[in-house]
Amino acid sequence: MSGYWAGILSILAINVVFAYGIFLPVATGQLNLGGAGFQAIGAYAAAYLSATYGFAVPVTIGVGIVLAGVVGFLVAFPILGMSGVYLVLATFAFAEVVAGLILNSETLGGAIGLSVPAYVDYQVPLAAAFVVTLFVFYLMSTRFGLVMRAVHDDAVVSDLMGVSVRGVKVCAFAIGAALAGLAGGLYAHTFNFVEIQGFNALMSIYVLLYVLLGGTQTAWGPLAGATFFTLLPEGLRVAVPA
Repeated sequence: MSGYWAGILSILAINVVFAYGIFLPVATGQLNLGGAGFQAIGAYAAAYLSATYGFAVPVTIGVGIVLAGVVGFLVAFPILGMSGVYLVLATFAFAEVVAGLILNSETLGGAIGLSVPAYVDYQVPLAAAFVVTLFVFYLMSTRFGLVMRAVHDDAVVSDLMGVSVRGVKVCAFAIGAALAGLAGGLYAHTFNFVEIQGFNALMSIYVLLYVLLGGTQTAWGPLAGATFFTLLPEGLRVAVPA
């Protein structure tokens, strides 16, 4: 396979993983516009551990997943007390705070970024995307997935029926943050370089659009949205040559 198509498949796989990370909170009615912040946490954790300590790729990506998930769990409590546009603005502000902290951190390379010595070929992101897709399909078929849909449809009635609405939202948000961290770790080791400009507000908007346009109440939505919008520019490039 040519390097061009290997790169396209890697980007597609990373986008699918990232989209599922945003899908889970959206499936409970939370519009998360801070996805780039969690992706940056996973990417920089993997990059720093690889560049500084030479840890193996599974370790660096694993730490990125855990760190992003823990941060997502901690910030979920104050953020999820909000709703509507306030929740959107709060998650967006979180991503900007993460970007600002990294940008002003000499340890993490600041505006220059970090080089990542360990490289993974396109098969690794593809395998990760396959596993994440199966995991989300399974999750949405369980009782927890049913509860997530119920909270999305009517949180008040779900609460009256004995559902811990706050607990469901926090779990979905934290798992989604961990998946976004996985996407970040894969990004770091696929492109061997991270810079905070790559995890900007447009990235958060794009991945949220993948989910919203693909469908928020079916696990097929993120897969369809990410695939369509990742491959569309390439198709147009072939169909409409410059």
